[in-house]
Amino acid sequence: MRRSAFLLLFATLLALAYQTQRPSAQTRELAPGVFMRAAEPDKRIIANAGWVVFRDYVLVIDANYPWGARPILEDIRRTTNKPVKFVFDTHYHGDHAHGNAVFADAGATIVCSADCLAESHRKNPAAWAKSAADYKNDRLEHPQIGFPEKMVFDDGEHRVELIKAGPGHTLGDAVAWLPKEKILFTGDLCVNKRPGNNLADVDADPEGWVRGLEKLKQLDVQTLVPGHGLLGDKSALGGQQAYIRAIIDGVRAGIQKGQTADQLAESLDLTRYAPWGADKSRNAPSIRAVYAKLKK
Repeated sequence: MRRSAFLLLFATLLALAYQTQRPSAQTRELAPGVFMRAAEPDKRIIANAGWVVFRDYVLVIDANYPWGARPILEDIRRTTNKPVKFVFDTHYHGDHAHGNAVFADAGATIVCSADCLAESHRKNPAAWAKSAADYKNDRLEHPQIGFPEKMVFDDGEHRVELIKAGPGHTLGDAVAWLPKEKILFTGDLCVNKRPGNNLADVDADPEGWVRGLEKLKQLDVQTLVPGHGLLGDKSALGGQQAYIRAIIDGVRAGIQKGQTADQLAESLDLTRYAPWGADKSRNAPSIRAVYAKLKK
């Protein structure tokens, strides 16, 4: 074989090998060693996830559902041969945490805030049982480590600060902040899609949510990875905050006027808070939930 033909064949084989190792189209490298994997709603993978490749290991941000965890793990292995040692659940909800066992079986330790850990033990068994048909080939895995306020991973090249920012969407909400890259993974404290997030979790704290977002606005965020929806920037925190504050203020004013929850669900117009409030029908459950909390 002539040398030129050999080199062409080698280059072709190398290109084919590279293509087989490329992650899926949902995966994007936001900064060297920092990845996000976007949701695939048509496959019931409805939440975004991410991972950071440290010197000796990988930290995953949000475990997703079991059927989401598996393709996420596949994509991780296409970006690095380093082991997945830690998974951080931003909160206990199934679309962010029910895939924990997939990663635990791959050798990972699951971490979250202490309040999230307590919520998982208190609430997830019932949630798991409710979806038993979907989970028949999987098992519920609770986080093993819960941190009170903050947990830091730092190898000199990457630094990830896990910061408790709830109660808000849930009691135990926490975020992953990368100060060097100025990237914030918010979980469901901030979404960037239509409709806005649901405020109806039993431990949701709307006013605490507004305070938590204010705290996050003090960070120098350039890239925001929301729990659901498109990549954003710091402005998404303000938009999410304004939407929630408008619900609180509107419901409080309605209560003072003697309006019912149903009346407010029909009359309170949040459509100007796009994309969060664009769908009036999806705003109604959050309005009713805030009404119930403020009426107590």
